[in-house]
Amino acid sequence: MDEPFLEATISIRGVVREPDAGVLVLRRASDGGWELPGGRIHRAESVTDCLRREIEEEAGLRVSVETPVHAVPWENTDGDDRFAVYYRCRTTSTDVQLSEEHTEATWVDESAVGERLSEPQTKATRRALDGY
Repeated sequence: MDEPFLEATISIRGVVREPDAGVLVLRRASDGGWELPGGRIHRAESVTDCLRREIEEEAGLRVSVETPVHAVPWENTDGDDRFAVYYRCRTTSTDVQLSEEHTEATWVDESAVGERLSEPQTKATRRALDGY
């Protein structure tokens, strides 16, 4: 096997659910695309600490991080390797305070997830919601 190993930027993402509101999705300021909250992990940071930090920075929400629901490698449009791990998260608040990274936040139900998110993020969301 001569296929190269993945040398990727790692992203930790949360499928954040508020029982009465749905799943949180954010619109990126950089390109207007929608995504689940989360981001890159620091070297000495635990995965759950990373996810709590990123969600609080991006959306101003405190979450409980539960179980991983999906992991996927891919190559972005620039030819760079990426790897994301998605976790089921819960919150009791819908009061989102956006950072400069995003321009909009909305809570969507499962039926609308695929209209806003990429296929891997939609798959992660559906897997996370199956556990509720």
